[in-house]
Amino acid sequence: MKKKYWVYLIIFFAVALWSGINPYETGLWFLEAGMCLVGVAILALTFKRFKFTDLTYTFILIHIIILFIGAHYSYAKVPLFDWIRDVFDQSRNNYDKVGHFAQGFVPAMIARELLIRLDVVKKRSWLPFLVVSICLAISAFYELIEWWVAVLSNDVADDFLGTQGYVWDTQSDMFCAMIGAICMLIFFSKLQDKQIQQRLSDR
Repeated sequence: MKKKYWVYLIIFFAVALWSGINPYETGLWFLEAGMCLVGVAILALTFKRFKFTDLTYTFILIHIIILFIGAHYSYAKVPLFDWIRDVFDQSRNNYDKVGHFAQGFVPAMIARELLIRLDVVKKRSWLPFLVVSICLAISAFYELIEWWVAVLSNDVADDFLGTQGYVWDTQSDMFCAMIGAICMLIFFSKLQDKQIQQRLSDR
């Protein structure tokens, strides 16, 4: 395995260790960080059969860091965004919106690469629609998970949901994911295409 992948793993384990030390709530940490651990396990198990581009791995790592920060502090209590809330007179801590933006942006990058490299879509003009639809489906499913956790576990429900009294939180979360997916398509499609071509030529 190339040195850069070891660097990714070292960063992952370092942030995971920091995140898991004295988190805001242990049960909440396992709920939030557990997705990162499962995701990395899947990437490791499929690494030999399918290597993503460096661009995709880099943004996956960034997304994981965002999730680990949220797991450590809880999304409603990330200190930097408490400061932003107070300075800009916002009504809530909006770190969760960063997480949901990434929840659209990074899956869009993953989905687009899979659709292209596995030759799922013959007409490239369909890619943007399909990628955004996949990301919205993922976002909607995550909101269902939040609902199920809230029903089953009253102890951490409020912190896991992170609504902070905002009645349109679910809808705004999905909107942020959609914006994230669209931003990925607009700003990174060409760079991703170059890296995909390079990955295919390295076979």
